[in-house]
Amino acid sequence: MLKRTISVMLGKGSVNHNSRKFIASNIDKDRSQYNIEYRNESIKDVYNELFIDAVIRYNEKQTRSDRYIFDYYEKIRSSKQEKLFHEVILQIGNKDNMTAAGDNGKLSAKILDEYMKDFENRNPNIRVFSAHLHMDEATPHLHIDFVPFTTGSKRGLDTRVSLKQALAAQGFTGGTRSDTEWNQWVKSEKEQLALVMERHGIEWEQLGTHHEHLSVLDYKKEQRAGEVVELDAVINDKKSKVTTLDSDIADKQVEVSSLIQKKDNAQDELSGFLNKVANEEKKFKSLKDREKFIAKNASHYDSADYDLPEPKPLMSAKSYRDNIVFPVFKNLKDVIRRVLLQYFEKTRELQSALNRANDKLQSFTKRIDVLVSDNSRLKNVECDHKRVRSVLGDDRVNELIDTAISCEYSARELQLAARKERNRDYTR
Repeated sequence: MLKRTISVMLGKGSVNHNSRKFIASNIDKDRSQYNIEYRNESIKDVYNELFIDAVIRYNEKQTRSDRYIFDYYEKIRSSKQEKLFHEVILQIGNKDNMTAAGDNGKLSAKILDEYMKDFENRNPNIRVFSAHLHMDEATPHLHIDFVPFTTGSKRGLDTRVSLKQALAAQGFTGGTRSDTEWNQWVKSEKEQLALVMERHGIEWEQLGTHHEHLSVLDYKKEQRAGEVVELDAVINDKKSKVTTLDSDIADKQVEVSSLIQKKDNAQDELSGFLNKVANEEKKFKSLKDREKFIAKNASHYDSADYDLPEPKPLMSAKSYRDNIVFPVFKNLKDVIRRVLLQYFEKTRELQSALNRANDKLQSFTKRIDVLVSDNSRLKNVECDHKRVRSVLGDDRVNELIDTAISCEYSARELQLAARKERNRDYTR
């Protein structure tokens, strides 16, 4: 049985070169017709397909315009938190024992073709947008360009770019420095390719380093490139956490400002309420003074005008009742009715005013309780803010705050420009 090595290398990701829009000097144009193109999609379209729904869900939750994501592709391209995409190159043997022009080269192409057709089924968190099998160079080899993504993220976009998390979702969890997610995944893909080779009568030749067909310099380059990928993944993960922390700091600053404003508003409202209570007390005192006045002047209604006179000589009882008693009683009842009506009317006004004051007092008591709770939470926020400053330093935190303010200003400028543009379109 033939024995051949397996090489998995990191590519530069030159899509134009892979699709042969650009022809290098080492290309045999007569053999380009044997190349196989599996995928050749626009990476921007792939980003739109993978992340547009997540971006919409993320933006719907935002209350600040500077947190909006308008173009996730451009965000990743410019932020350097993650690479836009990754490329791996797979090769069986070398130019001496698997030359593209010979029968072994055709066998190598057949194996790589079979391997490629099941690649995405094995890697559900890797979206391939460009894949080409090249037969017009010294040795058949396969270029696979892909966007790694993770779903169900708790912070930021729920679906986002992440090589480390994409491989972790497929079961490759990093251990030691030599056993990272990337190294585990590469090893697994080599084993999958070795299974296809075995079905075609070729045994995987593992020669210690597994890279005997490469020059020492090329091997060292490949090793360093693998380490760079892993370190990039770790750095990007840390940057993502720092970015999230920066956002949290900005959010806390806004929340602190909001709580302070609420506290000031509540204090102003409480002062206004206390003034109203004082006015109600004055009204109450006025009503009490009126009551005293009525009591004091009650003797006015107890004058001789309401005393029954002695009956005149020879006046009958009926005449005395009709002409003397009934008129006096009628006047007296009218006076009593007016006094009672005035008293009860003022009493109802006083009771209504007191009820309103009690309702407002209860309302402000509840608001004060909320304010006390907000103040307690504000103290916790302040403690968190001090912790952040102690970790990042005053200069870094101030820089983040200045950046957040600048982003807010830029966002407002963009919105203003867009509004002006819409107004111009409307008036045309």
